Amino acid sequence: MDITRNMASELQKRISGSVIAPEDAGYDEARRTWNVTFEQKPALIVEVTGAKDVIEAVKFARENKMGIAVTATGHGPARAADDAMLIKTSRMTQVRVSSESRTAWIEAGTKWQRVLEEAQYEGLAPLMGSSTDVGAIGYTLGGGMGWLARKYGLSADSVNYFEVVTADGELRKVSRTENSELFWALCGGGGGLGVVTAMEVKLYPIKEIFGGNLIYPKEGAKEILERYREWVKTAPDELTTSLTLANFPDIPMVPEALRGKSVVMVRGAYCGPKEEGEKLIRPWLEWREPLVNMWGTMPFMEVDSISNDPKDPIPAFVTNVQFDEITDKVIDELIKRAFPENGMSPLLFCETYHTGGAISRPERGGNAYSHRNGAFILKMIGLTPTPEIRSHLLETVSLLKYHLRDHLLSNVYINFTEGDEKWHLSKDAFSDEAFSRLQKVKAKYDPENVFNHSVDITTEPAEILKLSK
Repeated sequence: MDITRNMASELQKRISGSVIAPEDAGYDEARRTWNVTFEQKPALIVEVTGAKDVIEAVKFARENKMGIAVTATGHGPARAADDAMLIKTSRMTQVRVSSESRTAWIEAGTKWQRVLEEAQYEGLAPLMGSSTDVGAIGYTLGGGMGWLARKYGLSADSVNYFEVVTADGELRKVSRTENSELFWALCGGGGGLGVVTAMEVKLYPIKEIFGGNLIYPKEGAKEILERYREWVKTAPDELTTSLTLANFPDIPMVPEALRGKSVVMVRGAYCGPKEEGEKLIRPWLEWREPLVNMWGTMPFMEVDSISNDPKDPIPAFVTNVQFDEITDKVIDELIKRAFPENGMSPLLFCETYHTGGAISRPERGGNAYSHRNGAFILKMIGLTPTPEIRSHLLETVSLLKYHLRDHLLSNVYINFTEGDEKWHLSKDAFSDEAFSRLQKVKAKYDPENVFNHSVDITTEPAEILKLSK
C-alpha cells in the first residue's frame, strides 16, 4: 500500500516524537545528511524521543513491510533510505556520568561534545574520535578510533552494554553476559542489527594531553614520510599519531595562514607526562624547523583542535585503505596523488594513521571489529562540489589504490567509508570468521533484513523489504 498522510498520522498517535511524510514541511531538511551530496528519499521520517518511540516505529515498519534506516547526526550514511523508514535519534541526548564507576550512559542521538563536557567535569575522558561533533553511538558501532586509541583501544572495546531495539520490536540490554552474541556483533559490527537507544562506556582519567600539529612545506614530503616511518616504530602506546598530506582550499573556513597552501602535517596526542611528550617531539624540531609548531599541553576539552574537522555540512567523499608498512612505493604514490607535479590534486587530505598498541592486543579481539593487525590506515577525503570534481577525485583514488594493490591489505575501516562504498565493501571490514559470525547473529535477530541500510551482512542477496506499490 502507499504511505499516505493518513498512515503518518496513524504512527504519530503511537509516539511522542514527530512523524514526517514527503509532503510535509521540513521533510527536505530532515532527510539531509552531514555530507550534502548524499541523496535519500525516505517514505517516512520518524524523529524519536526515547526507546518507547523506537519500539513503536520498528513495529509500524514491520506491519507495513518497510525497511529501516537509522541516523543520529547524519555522519557516515550507508545505503540511501529510499522508500524506507528513516529513524532519527538526534532528539535523544541524555548523558549520565558516574565518577565512582568511571562510566558514561549515553543516549542514541548524543554527540561526543556533550559526553566530553560531562566527563571532563569529573576529570575523565571518553574514547571519542577527532571531532566532538560526531554521534557517540554511530561512531562506536563502527569501531571508533581516536587520539587515545593506542593507549586504551577502540571505543567499541570500552562498551559495558547497549540498549537496543531489535527487529521484533523488543528492547534488549546486551552485554558480555547478557545476549552476548548480539553484544559481540554490535561492538564494531556497523549497526545493521537494530536501533541502539543507549550505551554505557568506560571513561579514563585523562584531563590533559600533549598534542597538536607540526606543519611543514610540501616540498619535504618524501623525507618527512621516511622520517615518520622510522619514528613510529618506537612510539609508546601513549602516543597516537597521523601524518597528513593536505591541500587547503582558499576558502574562509580555512585558517588564513593555510588558505590555498599544500603542506605536510605530523599530528597526534600523547597522554603521558608533558616532559616525555616533549622528548618525543624534540627530534623533529632538531631535524628541521617547521612552518608552524602547534604541539603543546592542552586540556582534553580542546582535543578537536588537533584535527580541526569541519562541523558544518559539506559536499565530500571519503574512503580508506590499510597497509602494514610505509614502503618506498607507498611514499612515492602518496606524494604523486596528493601533490601532483601538474595542477592541484582533488584530494583534500591523505591522512595516514598509526594504529597498533592497545588496538592490536589479543584481549581486545573479543568483538566484531576484526582488522587489528594492520599498522596503518590511510584515509582519503576530498570536497566534491561538482560532478566533474567528484569524478576527478574518484579517478585519483582509484589510481592510488590500483598502483598500491600489492602493498595493501584487503581490509577497510568502516567508519572511514560512506554511501554506496560502505554498503558494497561491508564484507571487507571484517575477517572471514567475524563476517560469518555476524551473518549468524543477523539471521537470529533480523532474519527478514529489516535493518537493511547500514552495512550489508546478509548471507546472500536478499529481496529488500519495500513498500507495496
